[in-house]
Amino acid sequence: MRRQTGGKNGMESKFHVGQKIKVKQVREQNLSLRDSSIEPFAGRRGEITDYYWISPSAGQSFFIYTVRISDENRKTIVLHEDEIES
Repeated sequence: MRRQTGGKNGMESKFHVGQKIKVKQVREQNLSLRDSSIEPFAGRRGEITDYYWISPSAGQSFFIYTVRISDENRKTIVLHEDEIES
């Protein structure tokens, strides 16, 4: 898999634009508000349409991805890197 560099910090993204992915299953216990909002998409396939890295504090950075869900509505959602599997 080809890795792309996300921004000036040189971090490499795990996924790339155009890649087909699957939304990970949500944990059953202790669902957070975030988990509850992506739960309807768990197990569904989609395609990465864009991604960004953010750095909320020094030494802490992570990627978020815009994903178009592959269904009749083609809904677009935003997922953290740990909510995606290839």
